[in-house]
Amino acid sequence: MFLFLSKLLPIFIYPLGLSSLLMLVALVILWKRPRWAAAVISLAWIILLLGSNGWVAQGLVRSLEWQNLPATQLPEADAIVVLGGAVKPAISPRPWVDVSEAGDRILHGAQLYRQGKAPFLILSGGRIEWKGGGPAESEDMAKIAETMGVPKDAILQDPTSLNTHENAVNVRKILDSQGIRRQVLLVTSAMHMPRSLLIFKRQGIQATPAPTDFLVSEQELQEINSSWQSTLLNILPDADNLQQTTKALKEYIGLVVYRLRGWL
Repeated sequence: MFLFLSKLLPIFIYPLGLSSLLMLVALVILWKRPRWAAAVISLAWIILLLGSNGWVAQGLVRSLEWQNLPATQLPEADAIVVLGGAVKPAISPRPWVDVSEAGDRILHGAQLYRQGKAPFLILSGGRIEWKGGGPAESEDMAKIAETMGVPKDAILQDPTSLNTHENAVNVRKILDSQGIRRQVLLVTSAMHMPRSLLIFKRQGIQATPAPTDFLVSEQELQEINSSWQSTLLNILPDADNLQQTTKALKEYIGLVVYRLRGWL
């Protein structure tokens, strides 16, 4: 039930869901309290406008992504841990497993293995039956890793994790059961890294951040104010900006919820 509620309730805090809820309230009270309805509609409009604004979106994303910028030279570790949430199963009409934008995770993890950063690649991620379904994501990530040249006997899988807390708990169990020291390179999206590091630390795992999947680069920050065309486009509502704002808010909400549950 917690898993379902963790997916459902935040929807009404994100800009799109909150605005939709406010507009529904406005429709209900429109006939009896038109002034109140107008105020509620205006609030919904402001929330959508801010959430889809380029400066707001990039500011929120950067506040998370740039907390753990990758080191120039990552140290060697006892294992490389790649968190799931970026690979789609080979379900028709897909001819093979697909990677989303966050698919950089498994690509980066496999690359680090090939660079000799660790002798093991631990892939952590299951599937929610009512949200995508299919085989465990760890299995799909393993297929990609093997295609990139990672030997099968170097890959360890956690096929049951459904959230970041379970990722950390199950990875700790794998490390202990295999006699691997708890010193790992942690690979996940840069925006997801702050919460992930805290959770892994709570489980007694010494994780060095190896972030990937950056949504905001130095060049993009410079471009946002570089011309009147860029300024105008960042003022106007944009679905991509709205999505980035939502992703950042998801992480901040996750930090609060996980702390309340004692997982951080």
